[in-house]
Amino acid sequence: MYFTGIIIAVITFLTIGIWHPIVIKTEYHFGTRPWVVYLLIGLGCIVAALFVENIYFSSFLGVFGASALWGIGELFSQKKRVQKGWFPKNPKRAHEYQPIDKNETLCPVHHGRSIYAIDDEEHEDHIDTSR
Repeated sequence: MYFTGIIIAVITFLTIGIWHPIVIKTEYHFGTRPWVVYLLIGLGCIVAALFVENIYFSSFLGVFGASALWGIGELFSQKKRVQKGWFPKNPKRAHEYQPIDKNETLCPVHHGRSIYAIDDEEHEDHIDTSR
């Protein structure tokens, strides 16, 4: 039996699981300013993975680096989650949070209404209220 794939899957699962609270804590304490640190960590780990011969350690570095890069977008999305009231605001940085429309998208690239809010509005327009 070969366990390499299962071990790499567990490494990936745990690494992604580790990044979730890291992003939340980073945004709470520092805001979105550390995105550059995430970028450097991500690129550094991915480059390092190219030079590591051990498949497990190389996989860990690659997944950790990719998760750090993904964390950049999540850091900005986390700020929007805080603005929506889904997560607590840091009282020391409360002035950094502007009011946000509850239907605004969490996507850090796309600004505007969530596709789900748009779908809900279209659905409401097509509801038959003649009964």
